[in-house]
Formats: sequence, C-alpha cells, structure tokens
Amino acid sequence: MVAVTGSPIREGLPYPLGATWDGKGVNFALFSAYATRVELCLFDEAGERETARIELPEYTDEIWHGYVPDVHPGSIYGYRVYGPYEPRNGHRFNPNKLVLDPYARGHFDDLTWNPAVFGYQLESGDDTTFDERDSAPFVPKCVVVDPNFDWKGEPERRAVPWEHTIIYEVHLRGYTKLHPELPKEWCGTYKGLSGKVIQYIKSLGVTSVELLPIHSIIDDSLLLDKGLKNYWGYNSFGFFAPARRYAHEHEQTLREFKEMVARLHNTGLEVILDVVYNHTAEGNHLGPTLSFKGIDNASYYRVLPDEPCYYINDTGTGNTLNLSHIRVIQMVADSLRYWAAETHVDGFRFDLGTILAREAKGFDGQSGFLKACCQDPELRTVKLIAEPWDCGPGGYQVGGFSPGWAEWNDKFRDTVRDFWRGAAPASALAPRLCASGDLFNHRGRKPSASVNFITAHDGFTLSDLVSYNDKHNEANGEDNKDGQANNRSWNCGAEGPTDDENVNALRRRQRRNFLATLLLSQGTPMLLAGDEFGRTQQGNNNAYCQDNVISWVDWNIDEEGQALICFAQKLTALRHKYPILRRNRFLTGIYNEELDVKDVTWINASGAEMKPEQWGDMNMECFGMLMDGRAQPTGIRKRGGDATLLMVLNGYHDLVGFTLPETVGGSYWQLLIDTNLPEDGGVGRFTTGEVYGVTGRLLLLFVLQTDDRTGLQEFAKC
Repeated sequence: MVAVTGSPIREGLPYPLGATWDGKGVNFALFSAYATRVELCLFDEAGERETARIELPEYTDEIWHGYVPDVHPGSIYGYRVYGPYEPRNGHRFNPNKLVLDPYARGHFDDLTWNPAVFGYQLESGDDTTFDERDSAPFVPKCVVVDPNFDWKGEPERRAVPWEHTIIYEVHLRGYTKLHPELPKEWCGTYKGLSGKVIQYIKSLGVTSVELLPIHSIIDDSLLLDKGLKNYWGYNSFGFFAPARRYAHEHEQTLREFKEMVARLHNTGLEVILDVVYNHTAEGNHLGPTLSFKGIDNASYYRVLPDEPCYYINDTGTGNTLNLSHIRVIQMVADSLRYWAAETHVDGFRFDLGTILAREAKGFDGQSGFLKACCQDPELRTVKLIAEPWDCGPGGYQVGGFSPGWAEWNDKFRDTVRDFWRGAAPASALAPRLCASGDLFNHRGRKPSASVNFITAHDGFTLSDLVSYNDKHNEANGEDNKDGQANNRSWNCGAEGPTDDENVNALRRRQRRNFLATLLLSQGTPMLLAGDEFGRTQQGNNNAYCQDNVISWVDWNIDEEGQALICFAQKLTALRHKYPILRRNRFLTGIYNEELDVKDVTWINASGAEMKPEQWGDMNMECFGMLMDGRAQPTGIRKRGGDATLLMVLNGYHDLVGFTLPETVGGSYWQLLIDTNLPEDGGVGRFTTGEVYGVTGRLLLLFVLQTDDRTGLQEFAKC
C-alpha cells in the first residue's frame, strides 16, 4: 500500500514520541532499537479497512519517525514493525501483527481473542514458530487526538497538604453503576462522577479520590471464557489513553475524563490515579502480540539473562517492564507528566511500586526511576504513593522508598486488624497509631508518608472483615483457591449474615472501632469507598473479575448504613478540627526538657504512664494515648497551642475501668467518641481522676477542657 494523503510524507521529528497533530498533519515517532523497518498503517473511520501503509522514512537515536500531512484528529492508525523473529534471543518482531503505539492518547475498538493476535502459531503451543496471519481485524487500534481542552473556569490546581489528606479509594465503574439518581447511560462512566455523587463524596470529609486503573484495559481470554472480566483493571496495554469502557461516548473518551477531573476539582477534591507501570497485558512468552512485544521486546521487558525467550516475572502476571532501560523510564515519566500536566490529575498510586525501583541487583532507593520522578519539575509537585511490595526477591520494602514518596502501610492494616480481634497487644499497636515511626521516621520523612488503611479493593470490605472468618470466592471459578487465606478477620461469632442481635451489635461496634482507629491515627488515612455504610462483597476477598453486583456499590443504604455514614463524617470532622490528630512531626514520646512537655504519653488503665514492664505484657489490651497539644508542632522550638486529646482503646473482650489521667492544661475530659454509644459522643464530661467504664472492644476519644464554656453538643449529632 502507499500513502493516500494529498501531500507527500516528510521526515518529521524524533520528538515528541507518539502521534502529534499540529493543525496541518501528524508527526509520528516510535522507539525501537532493534527494528529494521517501521510501517505506519492508516484505517478508515470504521477501523476495518487499511487505507494506507507508509514506511517511516527516518531513524534518529533509535526513533523511527515521519510527518504525514492531512492526517487529523480522529484518524485511526497502528504500526507494523519489521525485525528478527528470534525468541531465543529475545526478539519477537512480526509485521503481520498490527501493534499499538505505546504513546497513543486514544484507542479504537476492543480486542477480539483470535489465534491471529499471537506472534507464533497458537495451535502449536510453540512460541518459536512464526505466524503469518494478519491480526489487524482483531486488535484495538490507535486514534490521533486533539489535546485541546478549555480548562477555563476550573480552579487552579491547589494541592491538599499531605497532613490534611484523607484518601477515598474508588472503582470508577462500580461506584456509580447502580446509582439511582444518575441517567442510566451515565452509570459506570466518567460522566457518572458528577452532581450529587461528588457532593456525597465531599460530604464525607475526604479530600482526595483515588481511582482504580483507568488506563486502557484488556480482559483476559481465560476470564471471558468464564463469563467474567478484568474488573479492577490491572491489565493495561497503553499508558497514555483513558479506558474507553468508562466513556459515555467512546469518541469523546479523553474529553469526558478531563471533564470529570474538572468537576472533582470544582468541589475541592483531588484526583489520584492508580497506575500500573510494572507489567502489561501481553502476558508471558505465550501471550499475544499487541504492542511492546512486537515493537521491541528485548528493550521493553525484563528477560532472563541466560534465556531471553522467557520473562522475569516479578509481578506474577507473566512479564515485567524493564525500567532499567532509558526509553522505558522515559515512557513512564512521559506518561506521568502527561496525566499531571495535560489532564490535571493530582497524584499517582503505583501498583507493585517496588518493581519500578528494582535494578539488576534488586530494589534500589536510588534507582533511575525514583531519580527521574524526584528531579522532574512537574512530578515533584504531585502526590506519589507506592505500593511497596511485589512477589520478586527482596520485594517487600515498606518504609524503604525515597523522601518525597508516601507508601501503603500494610503493617498498619495487619496490626489494627489483629488488635481488634484480640490477637495483638498494645505494644504492637502503639507505633502504628503514631504513623509507624519505626519504619518512616528517617531522612526527614513525615508521618504523612505512611498511608494507613484497614481495607482496600484487594481483600475484604470492612463489613466482610467483621462478618467472615474465611474467604468465599466461589464466584471466581477457581474453587475458592484464589485470594489471600490469611485475612486477620473475625466474624464475631457467626459466619456471614445472621439474625443474632448480639453478633450484629458487636459487628457494628467493630466497624466503628476500625473506622475510628483509621481516621484518628497519625499518618494519611485511606478509606475504601462504601465502607462508610457497610458495603459487602458476600465474603469475596478477590473480586478482581466480578463486574457485577458483587463489586458494584449498592446505594440502597439502610438505617444502619446511614448511621455509619454519620459516624464516619464525625470522625473526619474531628480530624480536620484537631491538628494534634494529623501532626506533621512524628509523635515519639521523648520528653522535651526545653519545653517541659512530652508529645505523646501512653497511659495504663489506672491512669498512670505505662511502665516498660507493662509494654512487655502480651495481655495488655486496654491503654490510652495522651496527645499533648502543647508539644512542638513544627521545627521551630516553641510550644504548640493545640487541644490535648486522649484516645483509649480496649481490645479486651470485657469491661475495663479506666482512670482518666490528670494532665497539665485542664480539669475535665469532654467525650467526643464512644464507639459503643456513637450518638452520644460530645455530650459527656468527666473530671480527671474519674473512672470510665470502657466496654469490651471499644475506642474512646476525649478532649481536655478547662471549664464549662465549651460547645458540648458540637459533635453530638452528624
């Protein structure tokens, strides 16, 4: 085929990578170190007929490039890349396979699983064979996009300070799929995050919406064969294009995404994207050829040094992107910069983040990727959050990332779960309440670096955490063998739904205990969407493939759920009101002689400071955390002027008499939270030295008061 444009192709430029429209034509640029020829393929408006095949004329610094006049936004394209097909040497070029531009800003159509999408003869099972069938009729294609968008009227992006941040983890489709107040065609789409939905999120007191992956996604053939889908979306095949599946109008996907960001910003909410740069949807050596594998397999992927036909599989998904390669680092950094600068998102959460910082000898806190992010003027202004583990060697790195990064803290999750089921003592919980300074208090890192969570998309919901001892993943079609077996959950006496009111009352209190521990601890809290009203997945702790009512948020919220929402709102209001709950200096318990104050004091049930031998008592389950508002709040050596708070936690199963301690600055303790009496918080007042009967498995929060002239009803009602 030859070009069908009105003007001859020109040399173009090797930058920027991807397809760039200048108003008159498009510059195409594609990296491939080992290719021998690259052809640009243009298609008709339906994406069915190949109308032109144009050889890119120039090769500069391993970039193939050319400028094609008269090509415009909406044009559909792909590439055919020539080179050696030598799997044993790590090369898998096959020009019979149409491949996607890694820098494509938009995609057209979906993948149809067909033997032709594989570079080898699938029927043989031998990936060293060569397949000559054309994959173009079956694979997605790229779309040239117009990047222009009128951001006028959107407030200038103003980052929420880390110490004020409360993250709300949301699956974009599942959150609104069943929402009763949206037009049906908007449910489950970018347009669905609008109006009353956003106002509800804002009412919770959260500051930042973290969206599960929205990059272009492919559904695994094995899941489709079972009638399932890759619902979570951790199966990306392009890092610059928002997923069409979430668009109301597919041809407006990018615009709809930007409009959603603008709406969230208009209410003061940040947007954080969960991103997957550790692997792609091409799978292992037997997987399909969709993009990277057919463009430059040996550069884009980590292959076994002695057997480059196989991939290093630190992700557990079949392949691992090679972040040691300069062009791959460039691609990821360009992608991040694109989402931050062009779509105005406020941060990123990196799936299996350890992989991104792994070099040849393992995880490296000074890896090329971490350096690239640290020095980039755009990226160092947004929130960077690592999931600091993977399944590779040395993959667990909680606390090991560089300054400037925050990290998911699973030690907080596990310890808090254990404490409230009676399997962890006070000595284990105390450092977690203080933002895990044992892990993060070094190199000038702040408490906000610890992203605390009890639940997330992966695992039980909060309601299921207190309702099931065991996972129930039968709907996944793997005989309940998938998913984590060690959930640190406790069903409170009955497995699943029950009519036993004693069990249900305990579950309600446990849900409040977990929410209170999360939102009153130092660090950055992350709340799973729906936990604030008791969403359930019927015990499924691995609902990655359930694009149905198991995963979708049910907005038919009963009276019990409404009460839990009110309680969550009360907690976030307290966190915003009292700075001592979100200090940006670690609470250490070290006495400051100059200021004559200790920032945190641990109190036993007799009202006295805990002694070393008591910390060693593995049965110590009821204790208090006294946070002194006079403690130095910043690096300036002066006393603070914040309120002093006392949090009491009783992980014991029975009543404990707790003596409210005497402390400088007040004579009364005003009750703010009692997880056994959620409606009464804010009305009780107790003198120092008085004994409070702490119900079994209970959390209390008090504020120190000097006299009667306080608004005791302030937090009595939602």
